[in-house]
Amino acid sequence: MRYVRKREGSTETEINMAPLIDMTFILLIFFMVSSTFTRDMKIDIVRPVASSVQRAQSDPIRVLLDRNGGLFLDGAPVKPWMLQSRVRELIRSGATKTVLVVTDKLVPAQKLIEVVDQCRLAGAEDVAVAAEKEFG
Repeated sequence: MRYVRKREGSTETEINMAPLIDMTFILLIFFMVSSTFTRDMKIDIVRPVASSVQRAQSDPIRVLLDRNGGLFLDGAPVKPWMLQSRVRELIRSGATKTVLVVTDKLVPAQKLIEVVDQCRLAGAEDVAVAAEKEFG
């Protein structure tokens, strides 16, 4: 604080706001850098319905196939010709050997078979297709 004399015996104090503003910006930058940002997958998928649905035993590698032909591997977009090598890399890195294909019910069967085939060629032991349990 800086003391300014106006008259004899009286003092007036001023608060310098520059360090306070600097500290606020430093804290803002720190929290922006240290926070994690999650990208929410905005894929509109209507899963097929089946009466023989079972819950997966382990945490599988997820392959998402949307109705527009988009292919995603654990949330990251991937080209169809790169799927086999990416799944192989995940299996070699110690991830599970189970692959779960989450697909829309409007996806053609040929496209689904190609994705399942690429996952099996990559070395996946179990390849499953996600479905919703049928009620009734």
